[in-house]
Amino acid sequence: MKWFLFSGGRLLLEKHADGTYSVPESPEWCEGWHKISDIHHFDGFATAEITTDDDTTLFPLRKTYFLLDSQTYNQAAKCEEIVYWDRNTQYCSVCGGKMHQHTAISKCCNSCGREVWPLLSTAIIVRITRGDEILLVHAKTFRHDFYGLVAGFVETGETLEEAVEREVMEETGLTIKNIQYFASQSWPYPCGLMIGFTAEYDSGVIRLQEDELEKGGWFTKDNLPNIPDKASIARRLIDDWLDSSPILS
Repeated sequence: MKWFLFSGGRLLLEKHADGTYSVPESPEWCEGWHKISDIHHFDGFATAEITTDDDTTLFPLRKTYFLLDSQTYNQAAKCEEIVYWDRNTQYCSVCGGKMHQHTAISKCCNSCGREVWPLLSTAIIVRITRGDEILLVHAKTFRHDFYGLVAGFVETGETLEEAVEREVMEETGLTIKNIQYFASQSWPYPCGLMIGFTAEYDSGVIRLQEDELEKGGWFTKDNLPNIPDKASIARRLIDDWLDSSPILS
């Protein structure tokens, strides 16, 4: 059984002699760790939150994308979301009663019987092109000097396509056309679902939303700035455009 143990939002990994990492697969290896939350069991793996003074093998979840195989990383992502949800649903939001684990992914209130499941925050992200150019933006929340794609959360009462149009207008002042679904990605930072789209420029001049974006503009394939790493759907969208868009001299 794989054990996904988290401490302060970081995942515990076992380091091997050849320099590779894996999640521990035996309870004996985990002896001595102090669990501070219930263990959640799934098919073939389990997760819990721990405390430890040794952080030498604790890694931020996003970094483990480059240390683990894709299946294990996806399992870790699910476990992180469950641990986050467990930590933030200790009491019933209706009556204030204590919640207890009912199934692997649900809780039930001891007092009123209300059952709850982990919530997802749905967001869209869109690649906008204009001829041989792509629109890239640098958000104020980015920790590094890279450019990504327009993105934002879906609001109550709107479709995904409406969210795409609204976010693009709000953040850049542009109108777009030919909105097409691309792919989706679980985004466990902490509980998101990112839905990717492509679209084409229709009209307008870039006017950046100053409270969210610092920089932005049109770029060609041969003058790209720093772009997101391969852990994100933003990079998949950009790479797909790069693979299908020849350099124009």
